[in-house]
Amino acid sequence: MSRFHPTALIFASFMLMGTLIILWGVLLPDLSTSLGMSSADSGWFFLVMAFGTISGAFLGGKYVQKFDFIRLFAWLAVLIAALLMLLSQVRQFWQLLPVIYLFGLLASVVFTIGHTLIARLHSDNRAKMMGLMDFMFSLGTLCAPFLVVLLYRLEPDWRVPVQVLASLMLLIACYAGYLARQRLQLAGHTDVPKQTLSYRAVLAQPVFIALALAMFGYGAVEWGNGNWFVSYASTGLGYNTEQARLVFAFFTGGMVISRLGFAYLIPLLGAMPLLRLLALLMCAGALTLKLLDSQLGLALGNLLLGLGLGGIYPLLLSTAMDIDSDNGPVLSGLSNIASSLGCQLAGLGTGLWAEQAGILTAFWFIPLLAVWLLGSAWLFSRRAVR
Repeated sequence: MSRFHPTALIFASFMLMGTLIILWGVLLPDLSTSLGMSSADSGWFFLVMAFGTISGAFLGGKYVQKFDFIRLFAWLAVLIAALLMLLSQVRQFWQLLPVIYLFGLLASVVFTIGHTLIARLHSDNRAKMMGLMDFMFSLGTLCAPFLVVLLYRLEPDWRVPVQVLASLMLLIACYAGYLARQRLQLAGHTDVPKQTLSYRAVLAQPVFIALALAMFGYGAVEWGNGNWFVSYASTGLGYNTEQARLVFAFFTGGMVISRLGFAYLIPLLGAMPLLRLLALLMCAGALTLKLLDSQLGLALGNLLLGLGLGGIYPLLLSTAMDIDSDNGPVLSGLSNIASSLGCQLAGLGTGLWAEQAGILTAFWFIPLLAVWLLGSAWLFSRRAVR
């Protein structure tokens, strides 16, 4: 099998997963109204999904190499489609929790497979191809608010977008099932490795501790803004939900531009100076987002935040895999675990703070987390060049 088909499969699935991951934040106001969720309940919802993501990242990092990647991918896609259809039928808040936990777990394993496949298939051009893969993810997040706005014009029900995306995931599963019948050759690997990999060996290296700290900050900032901005703009600042979703699209649009273009700046600036520049831009965007409350100011803050944040994840992970390519699944798992812990902190922390002080005050959490990411990205950039 040529590299084209598995690459196309991963790119298409990452676009769909990007839409699904950000969908919950986009739908949160209507989800909360339909199921009677408080701000704290919303925080617990994101916390449970993040626990699922951590579980999936741990299991995926250690064990995915024991299976045929494409065949495993096909089964995971079928299960995710089934979970989405089940989730669209829930009527009470507590019913969401086990389903969203399993969704997070399976989605995280899908990400680990995707990162590992692309890194191995394109070892000669790893940073660029991983950037394009994450560009597809960001393209999915960009599509999410527009998809919801479009579908709401046909049927204003949060369940409809979930069901539409479940159908698309089933198509991805069919494509993966077709490809699983053909033998996949990974660059630099004559067969699929069978050994269980170790997180302990990776974490013995200070550079990968710095990676984990940076990924923690990345997950906190990305999903903190992704999960709470629409609620912040609508509930806190008084914009209607459609306006809030369209302004939020500047964030996902900035992510798309950043992930599409960052690889072309590496030859000009160098990987680590570029990482520092992106982190500075990200932090400036987070501060702008909180300090300006006009529609133009929110759009500018979201755009700057997305432009800075978008290239950070693929740049961090591709640099780490260049340092230790044999432990690619573990590095992907470690990145997913750390970013999921950050998502937990931002999701639950913002929800609990909003319960006590209101979302206007609680949204300060995002700029504070941006400062953490700036510092940890700077630390990784220093360790990676030693």
